[in-house]
Amino acid sequence: MTEALNNLEQTIGIKFKDKELLKKSLIHKSFNNLENNEKLEFLGDRVLGLSVANVLLKIYPTESEGIIDKKFANLVNKKTCYLVAKKIKLEKYIVTGKSYKNINKSQDKILSDGLEALIGAIYIDQGLNIVEKFILNNWKEYLDKSSVTEIDAKTQLQEYSLKKFKTLPVYTIKKQTGPHHNPVFNVEVQIKNSKKFFAKGNSKKNAQQNAAKKLLIDLKI
Repeated sequence: MTEALNNLEQTIGIKFKDKELLKKSLIHKSFNNLENNEKLEFLGDRVLGLSVANVLLKIYPTESEGIIDKKFANLVNKKTCYLVAKKIKLEKYIVTGKSYKNINKSQDKILSDGLEALIGAIYIDQGLNIVEKFILNNWKEYLDKSSVTEIDAKTQLQEYSLKKFKTLPVYTIKKQTGPHHNPVFNVEVQIKNSKKFFAKGNSKKNAQQNAAKKLLIDLKI
């Protein structure tokens, strides 16, 4: 186990002061129901969220909160954690019990949870600055890919309405014209205390987007 821990430290570029803490971060509850990485995972999930939010605000100081939130959700989800865990070959170090002997240790949940536990352990052992460096290094390619630069009108209107009134916009199809192969939809949209706005589109979705744009312009958003 000592050699494995040394190899992991070399991979992540961090030398732990408390080797037992690192060891605990790798123990799945199937191996030890009492002494395992669940609490470290709980902590690591929060540390990851704080660190990614902090990094995003530094990288994208002029972006809107809505766009930052979308980037954030893509970066802290289980899928991205799993990909990072695979990159550092965390499956080589996770310890599982006999009940998992026929289960691949590289399955998504075990690895993504294990990565969050490792982040929690790094935070306790090394502090926030070091764990932020670890996250920045290992999430860099996903940060570079987080290129959402525009929220569509319908989503933007929905976010505004939910934030301000706790209700969704109401869309109503008023009329459908044109031939079956080339229809034109007439849609109305309204949110609380707003005027009704009408728009056309060659699909319900396009008509709703066009109506939402008109309402957003009226709201000066």
